[in-house]
Amino acid sequence: MAKENGEFPPIFSGWFLRSAIEKMKKTEQNGFALILVIMAIFLIGVVMFVLTEDAKTILFQSDTAYLQAVERSLTASGLAWAEQSIKHENKETLYKAIEFDVTDLGFRDATLSVCINSASDEKARVEVKTSCSRGRRTREQASIYKAAITNKDHPNSPQI
Repeated sequence: MAKENGEFPPIFSGWFLRSAIEKMKKTEQNGFALILVIMAIFLIGVVMFVLTEDAKTILFQSDTAYLQAVERSLTASGLAWAEQSIKHENKETLYKAIEFDVTDLGFRDATLSVCINSASDEKARVEVKTSCSRGRRTREQASIYKAAITNKDHPNSPQI
């Protein structure tokens, strides 16, 4: 726009140009900051994903260790019962699978079954079946052990 005396004085045009340049710089700086924020959010998401996978792995390993410990404890309890049953020559328990109530041991979703097979003169076969669960995982095991039969005349003879 021209004035009747000529162009606008240079003061106004310089001020207008400086103002426009400063606004452009501010917009560029705001855009750069926005890109940095988006990158930071992306990196935080990646780190959260990695930490979640590590937590899942740790939980899986702790569940596995728990199930193995429960299995060992149930097996030891079953063998101890079988040893006492063989020691006292309890004929009612031979060749029968005995199911035990293991809720008093503090294991939820666990079962124990013991069967004493073929109690010959020197060895007895004891079959121990265990099953325990935690979450969606279940661990089952069936094992056969040989137990030495204790002679009443020699109580210090070897056991299971």
